[in-house]
Amino acid sequence: MNDSTAIRPVVLDIWCDLECPDCHRALDDVRTLRARYGDRLEPRLRHFPLEKHKHAYAAAQAAEEAAEQGRGWPYVEAVLARTAELAARGEAVLLEVAGELGLDAEEFDTALIDGRHLLAVDADQAEGKAIGVTGTPTYVIGDERLDGGKSQEGLRGRVEEIADRLLADGA
Repeated sequence: MNDSTAIRPVVLDIWCDLECPDCHRALDDVRTLRARYGDRLEPRLRHFPLEKHKHAYAAAQAAEEAAEQGRGWPYVEAVLARTAELAARGEAVLLEVAGELGLDAEEFDTALIDGRHLLAVDADQAEGKAIGVTGTPTYVIGDERLDGGKSQEGLRGRVEEIADRLLADGA
């Protein structure tokens, strides 16, 4: 199969705050979607650190560093599993998670100090604001924005309906 006949995956942008308990709860839905669709669905983490979470901005930068070191999703999942600890202990948790995943924690520390990922985080946040993201998690699939910050009930089903339709249209 050449590139022109390959079906492109459906992109699911997930606007996320890594200190957000709602984003932590949404992780099960994201795992289920990834298992169901495999590489037909491309979930993309988009940063939307909320002001009320004082370590979310650093966590977003750390997630960018993890992606650069080849372990973006495992890092995001590990940090989201520890949102309460992140809120209580701050950046030390980010470095511990990096070490636990075998990443270069020293490089994480340096990245947080030198701000090398600030532009990526700021760009995501600006794009999110421009399209009307106000809370996390918020999903964008196709041309539809689904706000999981208000309620996650029925959200995975809605994402599946849209993904199925987009995949059928692209086939």
